[in-house]
Amino acid sequence: MTALDKQKNTFAFLKEKFHYTNIFEAPRVEKIIVSTGIGSTKDKRKLDIILDRLSKITGQKPLARTAKKSIATFKLREGDVVGYQITLRGPRMLDFLDKLIHIALPRTRDFRGVPRTSIDEMGNVTIGIKEHTIFPEASDEELRDVFGLSVTIGTSARTKEEAAALFESLGLPLQKE
Repeated sequence: MTALDKQKNTFAFLKEKFHYTNIFEAPRVEKIIVSTGIGSTKDKRKLDIILDRLSKITGQKPLARTAKKSIATFKLREGDVVGYQITLRGPRMLDFLDKLIHIALPRTRDFRGVPRTSIDEMGNVTIGIKEHTIFPEASDEELRDVFGLSVTIGTSARTKEEAAALFESLGLPLQKE
């Protein structure tokens, strides 16, 4: 099933539930932001591993996020790299979402669904992933360099209910109320 077919099925589901008259009224996924913090490491090799694995997982090169202020107690200087972030849109976004829903989340240990409370009032959902190794691109040979990441799915939904219906129609496993 292509991404266009999935969008048509999603609209049909949402039209029936919310009585939309136009396809542009229905909410849709606009972007996915994948981000990770690197902690207090100065190890250049670990930073390269995180950069490499994130680019393999998402198919796009991460952008380094730097510290805005110096904090002496944390030995943090302004301009130091504190994490990486990737914004996905278009076909890469849809491919990543498909991989997240159908491959990565089912591989998560003790996964019981995404809590409905993780959907915010503006219709976005943030999923915290403890280990990046749930993605098939991440090699399992170096288990000592495991890092967590955050996946935020941004939608055009106007309410929490619209967003929950959109995620259900996309196949995101939400917990029952």
